[in-house]
Amino acid sequence: MRTDETGNLQAARLANPSELHLQFIACARLLQLLLRAAILQMKCLNLTFAATVACLVVGCATQSKPNLASGRRMQNVRTTAYTHTERGGGHNAIGSYLSGRQVMSAASDWSHYPLGTRFRIADTKEEYIIDDYGTALIGTDTIDLYKTSRADMKRWGVRHVDLDILQWGSEEQSLKVLTPRCKNHCVRRMVASLQQKKTQNKKELVASLDSKKPQQKKKT
Repeated sequence: MRTDETGNLQAARLANPSELHLQFIACARLLQLLLRAAILQMKCLNLTFAATVACLVVGCATQSKPNLASGRRMQNVRTTAYTHTERGGGHNAIGSYLSGRQVMSAASDWSHYPLGTRFRIADTKEEYIIDDYGTALIGTDTIDLYKTSRADMKRWGVRHVDLDILQWGSEEQSLKVLTPRCKNHCVRRMVASLQQKKTQNKKELVASLDSKKPQQKKKT
């Protein structure tokens, strides 16, 4: 092709505004499509991120959900004190040594305060855990606090105090420890009371589930 013909063709193309307009429109549409794709991708990422955060929040909420009795303050609870030089000796009801350190031992009727119940005395900020029981406590709400000396035991005497429940104990674990010891009449009373509570809880659960079932319409 000759140079003059080539120049004429290029000049004709440049002089044709419709072709340039079409190319501009095509580029604009392509840019719009790319922008839409980018926006959709960002939305998907945001949704994924939001879903992930929601799952984490729900998971944390489930894990940190406290026991129903945890965080509860019990007012005017009668407390007494005992020490290792008394009849029971230096071991608790589960066979380990009575604790007089950071979390101290305490005794109760396990059908009232189950094994493993942790609490803090509001006034003194001392923490205790129920790991013992005593015959004088059966059928009462009294908690017997372990003291490391007879002098501390006498100094405590009998006091009515407010308790902050940190963790409620396990009635199942209480039964597991107590059931083999049912020859003792005091233990039998605790076991009977725990089993009665267990039966009552089952009845309440069944009644609750039945109330949630859709009622069938009576045929007329």
